[in-house]
Amino acid sequence: MFKTRLLSGIILVAAAVALVTAGGDALLVGLATVSLVGQFELYRVFHIEKSLVGAIGYLGTALYYASLREAFLPGFEAFALGLLVFLMAAYVFSFPKYKADQVFAGFAGAFYVPVMLAGIYQTRALPSGAYLVWLIFLCSWGCDTCAYCVGVLVGKHKMAPKLSPKKSVEGAVGGCLGTALLTLLYGFLFRGEMGLSENGVFLLAGIAAVGALISMVGDLAASAIKRNYGIKDYGKLIPGHGGVLDRFDSVIFTAPIIYYLGQYLM
Repeated sequence: MFKTRLLSGIILVAAAVALVTAGGDALLVGLATVSLVGQFELYRVFHIEKSLVGAIGYLGTALYYASLREAFLPGFEAFALGLLVFLMAAYVFSFPKYKADQVFAGFAGAFYVPVMLAGIYQTRALPSGAYLVWLIFLCSWGCDTCAYCVGVLVGKHKMAPKLSPKKSVEGAVGGCLGTALLTLLYGFLFRGEMGLSENGVFLLAGIAAVGALISMVGDLAASAIKRNYGIKDYGKLIPGHGGVLDRFDSVIFTAPIIYYLGQYLM
C-alpha cells in the first residue's frame, strides 16, 4: 500500500509540475479535465453524476474554462446566472424527478471544484505568476506536512474533535508557521525573478500563512461532506490517495485565495 501511494504520489507531482511549468493552454486543459473529474466525484455523492442536472453542471464547467481562454464568452456573473436558470428549468420541467438539494448541489458543485480550481490557471497568468503559482501547492501540501509533524510531536488540543480527531490546534499553528517559513526561503531564493523587495518577501510569507489557514478549511470541508454522506473516499482514480477531491481538497480552497491576494497585494 505504501509503495502504491508513493508511486502514484510521485506521478501526480510530476504531472502537476509539468502542467504548471508549461502554463497556457496545456495547464488550462489539464485543469478543466481534473475539474470535471472532481465535479463528477462530488455529483456522485448526490446521485446526479449521470443526470440532466449533472450534464448542465458539466456544460457550465466547460463554458467557464472556455471563457478563461476566449474573451468573447460571457463573464463570470452571466455564467453564474445562466447556470442557475438552466438548472432550475431542469428542476421544474422534470418535477418531481430531482430534489431541491440535488439541484443546488449541481449549482454549488460547479463552483466548489471547477471555478475555485481555476485559480491555479489565473495565478499562473499573473505577472510573476510562474513563481507565485507554486505558493498554492506550498500552502496546501507544505502546510499539511508541517501540521502533521508538529501535531504528532506536540499536539494536545483537538481542533475539530468530531470531524477530524487527529488534527490539533498545535498542528494548525505549526502548519501556518511552517508554510510562512518555507515561503520566506522560497521568496528570498527567487526575489529577483519575482521583482520583490525584502518587505515584499515578508508580505508573500504572510499571504502564504493565510493560504495555509484556508487550506485547512478546504481539507475539513471535504471531510465534513464525506462524513455527512457516509463515504470513505470520493473515488479511486489515484491509487493510495482516493479521488481528485481527496487529493486536491485543500488546493481547491487555496488556489483562489492566493490568486486574489497575489493580485491585489503584490
